[in-house]
Amino acid sequence: MKPFIPQLVYFEPEALNYPLGKELYEKFTNMNIDIRETTSHNQVRGIPGETELQQYRNAKSTLVVGIRRTLKFDTSKPSAEYAIPLATGCMGHCHYCYLQTTLGSKPYIRVYVNLDDIFAQAQKYIDERAPDITRFEAACTSDIVGIDHLTHSLKKAIEFIGATEYGRLRFVTKYEHVDHLLDAKHNGKTRFRFSVNSRYVIQNFEPGTSSFDARLAAARKVAHAGYPLGFIVAPIYMHDEWEEGYLELFERLCEQLTGVNTSDLTFELIQHRFTKPAKAVIQKRYPKTKLDLDESKRKYKWGRYGIGKYVYQDEEAKKLEATMIDYIHQFFPEAKIQYFT
Repeated sequence: MKPFIPQLVYFEPEALNYPLGKELYEKFTNMNIDIRETTSHNQVRGIPGETELQQYRNAKSTLVVGIRRTLKFDTSKPSAEYAIPLATGCMGHCHYCYLQTTLGSKPYIRVYVNLDDIFAQAQKYIDERAPDITRFEAACTSDIVGIDHLTHSLKKAIEFIGATEYGRLRFVTKYEHVDHLLDAKHNGKTRFRFSVNSRYVIQNFEPGTSSFDARLAAARKVAHAGYPLGFIVAPIYMHDEWEEGYLELFERLCEQLTGVNTSDLTFELIQHRFTKPAKAVIQKRYPKTKLDLDESKRKYKWGRYGIGKYVYQDEEAKKLEATMIDYIHQFFPEAKIQYFT
């Protein structure tokens, strides 16, 4: 698929005081993209669309270039100690995505140009924990790879972490646009992960993302560039013939990774879950979705901040976990399974 290009870009005035802000303004001007000014991202107005659904879809192709003012990083368990804030929002239309609710009425994409401030804060966290390793997750609130061909913020973060002694970086993507990252000086300190799923889930619930084959071709490039490689299988979803569907996933994965060193490969396994607010938003924004959101079939599990979510019943969850682990051991016996949740 073609790399993401925004249809509409808003700039916070302060963004133009930073090199990346000036670079992006010049880039989008030369591309004849509609550029507007906003005092802050909370004041974005005028996203086109006659209905709320049209405005939502147009917001997904809108970019806001601004400053990251809050430099206290969120935690990012279980994958990392902290989330490093490079961007917020995603151009993809994955029906199940938790960003549907965490971004609420602001589904546009935001990129932050005060990278030196962000990296300085990351260094403080590293120094506080040294000599323990401090891991940063760069894809908690966005698919950072999907927009990095425009900003190169992720590439700068990879090289920043690569130059530290005790820092590590992680991120996950559904996009294939990795070529500009292949020559980054990562020094083996960034784990590059790809989100993969069964053919049914990708075809029905992940519009606006790269195909499975394109993701795997990108994974091969990344592996040959010396990055530690990982895969997130999420959300693991019990569709009709799901066992055969996920078996095919691992068969294709094994076939595509022929010739790649998989001794350091990692897997993270996340079952499908949803909250009541997410269900309402998903059904509103994707009214024809095939996603099964029947609460009566699920177990209610309390989450962080007192917000509960619906996960599979214990027996179903155990079957999902056992099946995925069996497939991984069958096709990638040296791989490390980091968690199932």
